[in-house]
Amino acid sequence: MLNISKNLRRSILGIAIASSLMSAHAYAQDTTANDATNDGKNAQKLDAVTVTGSLIPISQIETATPTITITAEQIKAKGFSTIAEVLQSSSFATGSVQGAQFTQGFTPGAQSLSMFGLPVGFTKYLIDGRPMGNFPALYNGSDSFNSISGIPADLVDHIDILPGGQSSLYGSDAIAGVINIVLKKKVDRPTIDYRYGWTTNGGAQSHRISFADSFQWDKLNVLVGAQLEKVDPIWGSQRNLSKQYFTGNPDSPAAAGRDFLVNSLTTSKNSYIFADPNDCANTVGLMHGGEGKQYRSGQANPYCGSFNSPGFRTVQNDSKNADFYTHATFDATPNTQLYGDFLFHHGEQKWSSGPGYMWWGSQSDFGPIYDPNLDDYVALQRGFTDEEVGGYKNIMTKQKENSVMATLGANGVWDQKWNWDLGFTHSEDHLNTSSVDRLADPMDNFFINKAMGPDLGPDPYDGSYPTYAVNYDQFYRPITPADFDSFTTRDHTKAKTWDNMLRFQVTNGELFSLPGGDAGIAMVAEGGNQGWAYVPSDNMLDGNVWGASDVQGAGHRSRYALTSEFRAPVLSWLTFDVSGRYDGYKVADQTIAHGTYNFGIEVRPFDTLLLRGKYGTAFKAPNLSDQFMGESGYYSSVTDYANCARLGFDPAHSDQCDGNYSNAQFSGKQSGNPALQPITAKVWSYGFVWSPVARMKFSVDYLHWDISNEVAEESADKLSLDEYHCYNGDYDPSSPTCTNAFTKITRNPATIDGLLGTIDTISTPKVNVSNEKVNALNADFSYMLPTPHFGTFMFDTSYSDLFKHTYQPLPGDDYIDLLRRPDWSTDFKSKVNGSVTWISPNDQWSTTAYFNRYGATPNYAATQSGDYVTGKAGKLKPWIVYNASVSYKGFKDLELSFLMNNVFNKMPPKDHSYLGTESSPWNELDYNIYGRTMYVEANYKF
Repeated sequence: MLNISKNLRRSILGIAIASSLMSAHAYAQDTTANDATNDGKNAQKLDAVTVTGSLIPISQIETATPTITITAEQIKAKGFSTIAEVLQSSSFATGSVQGAQFTQGFTPGAQSLSMFGLPVGFTKYLIDGRPMGNFPALYNGSDSFNSISGIPADLVDHIDILPGGQSSLYGSDAIAGVINIVLKKKVDRPTIDYRYGWTTNGGAQSHRISFADSFQWDKLNVLVGAQLEKVDPIWGSQRNLSKQYFTGNPDSPAAAGRDFLVNSLTTSKNSYIFADPNDCANTVGLMHGGEGKQYRSGQANPYCGSFNSPGFRTVQNDSKNADFYTHATFDATPNTQLYGDFLFHHGEQKWSSGPGYMWWGSQSDFGPIYDPNLDDYVALQRGFTDEEVGGYKNIMTKQKENSVMATLGANGVWDQKWNWDLGFTHSEDHLNTSSVDRLADPMDNFFINKAMGPDLGPDPYDGSYPTYAVNYDQFYRPITPADFDSFTTRDHTKAKTWDNMLRFQVTNGELFSLPGGDAGIAMVAEGGNQGWAYVPSDNMLDGNVWGASDVQGAGHRSRYALTSEFRAPVLSWLTFDVSGRYDGYKVADQTIAHGTYNFGIEVRPFDTLLLRGKYGTAFKAPNLSDQFMGESGYYSSVTDYANCARLGFDPAHSDQCDGNYSNAQFSGKQSGNPALQPITAKVWSYGFVWSPVARMKFSVDYLHWDISNEVAEESADKLSLDEYHCYNGDYDPSSPTCTNAFTKITRNPATIDGLLGTIDTISTPKVNVSNEKVNALNADFSYMLPTPHFGTFMFDTSYSDLFKHTYQPLPGDDYIDLLRRPDWSTDFKSKVNGSVTWISPNDQWSTTAYFNRYGATPNYAATQSGDYVTGKAGKLKPWIVYNASVSYKGFKDLELSFLMNNVFNKMPPKDHSYLGTESSPWNELDYNIYGRTMYVEANYKF
């Protein structure tokens, strides 16, 4: 846990803090009723401990740096099955993040979090105090980040979370905070653990088994651990909210997927054309019997489609994981110890984006075509059903990841006061992702041969478009899986990251004496290099894949850093802590360097109260992907808000706009930017820790960030929305925002009076945007109440609230209030969670009840209108989820547990403002629809 000395001396504050770090098991065995009545009159200092957030072993567990600790026992008791669940459920994780539900994103096989709504890459992750390597794929196709999905939960001893800027000790990325995941170093006896889980709504059946043991041979100590886990997927068809298109909006009836569609491109008609001579008879039976003649609001003519299409995507991945870990130490001399750590992870993930992302349309490659049989300009659209692709479960995207983190080093004592540590850490992560891709030419040729026929030359009216006499009898007929295989292939994308670090630290906790105790100093020198490479398939690089593209790039750099920390207890009640760090990165022929500092103060006016404050700076160096990502094209769709407005549909009603504008296809351009500068931040916090009685701790901290030069990829949807506001006169057309939107969006020449030309390309490069400010509150309460007859009771609560979150996209722009602009942010403003644990007097039974309250978020209509007053715009009610667990240790060496997550099977808050065309009528970045999950677990110690 935090290497707390066994001969811990008692003070009221010390006991409260130390007890909050110990396990429930330790509480029950090591405390008495007399401890609870200790009045603190004989209070003394604690012995020196090692605390995350300081390089110097110190005599106080709480310092100027707020620290939240989650133990392995708490992880289990609260029902969490993965480290990602633990951290994402924490009160400080208020930001919206992509994950397994967001299958159309770039990283559905990875998990991360956003501390206080800040970008996912602003959190520094450590394993045993050493930096984790980056995940090889890019978050949102743009940002480097750490994935926390591959850390074995059963091998974790505890997790320390340090909110706020920590760059003066930990360097780049530590802007939002630091999370240190500490693995086990010793177990008392060989232990095997098996857990089986399932959901009451279906899917996600899971098996997990782990083993750990410690060995000692003379001077050699070794811990070995392994964990194996398998989790089945959850399909959309297994949840009411995701099995079909949304039915909860009375003003927007559910609209079936358009699997066979002919769409008129003549503006005066603006309608579907039903050209099936068999009246959809040939399609009946597809989509497991859900296919047939369908109608949409505002369209007089039908089409062939299915309401069941959303059910063929996954909302939780199929996953298999294998982890192996070992920790070893060897006492070479009385003053020198050798050590080594090795962590290996192998993970396999599979997911499906479903029919919504597996289709063909004529307009992408042919543009409008003229059909003499209809005497009209049309676009054809063809979705591929489950039967035609041979089952979506058989064409899932597959991801294989192999990562390793290894450390070798030595530490010891010199001259009785100086502690030194020299270690080398190597980490690397290899990723292989394979997906079924549609090949543009073979697929176009297939539909030419099947239904479109030969090009008959220019259209007869203006000669600008090709002519095809479409055979609609064939167009409306199903294809076979062999046909599908003829124009698709399974492509592979390979990516990797690697990092080497040599680190030397010297520490002296007794440098000289001061009235308040011994001053301490620590000095660290680091050096190393790191690299990144992302190589898509040849088909993707050559532009052969229809309707999709990928990022690509590679690069490496060397780096060094010097860190120092000085701690001075100048008086018995007053301590100062000063730290500074200088980081340098050499990239090609240039060096990016940045210095950071931090000043902390601790005031202890009396035994039970600590007042604390910090002020300093933080930074984030440009990621390798920021600098070395090659120009990458991608295809996507965006709402053309400006043209929809000209057709009479404002952003809140853009779904009723013509499909060519409500779902405008465009070619995107993104690339790295070697001219990017480091992101810099000014950070400060202040608060208190109060322990009015023994074994009770209450802490409150107010945190502030002022971040400049933030790197981000511009949003295509936001650019389109900005362009609308600029044309509409809502924004000054000469403002930086309008100039930026007009520059980044390229349109084709206008062909229809009153409308702008259709969107051709949108450029979304990485840029250093101006400024972001956050003010947040974090509060924690814990109390342990041992009783002589009724056992031990433990209470803990954690609360976070954002008071301010503003963002200035470009210099000169007005600040955007992200707490009040739902078109910019759907983050939770607040989160609070807590638990109550009871342990029986004989230590045989223990039970925990846990709740997590997620605050209000904008509904869908608000994200479109940008306010809370237009139409159906508003806020969703808070979402409260309850977990419960019970464990029994009445058998010798065997512990049995039953855990239930989301006890009341709560789905996300109902949002009736989603449109009937929506296949995921909940905010996938904030909520999940997994429902009630149950586990039975057996833990045996040999």
